[in-house]
Amino acid sequence: MTGPTGASYLERLADRSATSGTVLCLGVDPDPTALPPGFAPNLAGVERFARLLVESAAPYAAAVKPNLAFFEAFGSAGLAALERVRAAVPTGVPVVADAKRGDIGSTAARQAVALFDALGADAVTVNPYLGAEAVAPLLERLGRYAYVLCRTSNPGAGELQGLEVVAAADAPPEPLWARVARRAVGWGPGGTVGLVVGATAPLELAAVRGIAPGLGFLVPGVGAQGGDVAPVLTDGPATAPPAGGHPGGGLLVNVSRGIAQAALGPATDGAPADPGERLAEAAASWARRLPVLP
Repeated sequence: MTGPTGASYLERLADRSATSGTVLCLGVDPDPTALPPGFAPNLAGVERFARLLVESAAPYAAAVKPNLAFFEAFGSAGLAALERVRAAVPTGVPVVADAKRGDIGSTAARQAVALFDALGADAVTVNPYLGAEAVAPLLERLGRYAYVLCRTSNPGAGELQGLEVVAAADAPPEPLWARVARRAVGWGPGGTVGLVVGATAPLELAAVRGIAPGLGFLVPGVGAQGGDVAPVLTDGPATAPPAGGHPGGGLLVNVSRGIAQAALGPATDGAPADPGERLAEAAASWARRLPVLP
């Protein structure tokens, strides 16, 4: 099953990257305790701000990534709000559902239906801890995509991801994140799996690219978390098929707070007073910092 236009996810992402000229992924993580003045700290305020963020910033992005937890926290009403926010994303802009799903058997299959069919996500984030069978139903659709958590950007990532493992008696030990990358290369029918690799670990990012030259990367950790852009633009784009050879090389660099926080507080000298305009300016600035390189 391909996407709505008959194209694969990587093809649709490449088209959008070429059109927008950037590998920026707009993160939508609307925290009710960190909304601009005039936005109530409840579901109504969260939805209103999320829609403003999408309306103002998505035109400058290659993709949009809503974090489902910020909507699920409000129960069924929150899920309904998420559906409306998803519907507000401009046509042609891929949507990555940051859900971190992954479970065995029929559970994973129903997760695929929920995320791809009910929500209309183009891609999802998945947790590989249960093994290949836990993510297989999220990889089998040729028009969709799954980003496997590999080496994440959080400070505690190394607690488990950095553990040394031995795949076979005659193989040298390697970190768990390297083993995940090596295994993910062979998962799915081809062209439906990528990796989440944090910008806060540039050496590991480069190593993962060497292990998986053809997989698309979703890279969090720039902006508020302090990751550098330059190593990401160097090692983030794929160098081989299926993601390589397309505009952007299958790379998405997520920015959430770095854009959303532009709407907080009073306007500084020379900045527009309207929060939507400030969001648009922040998104445009990040888009320029994250160009599609030739």
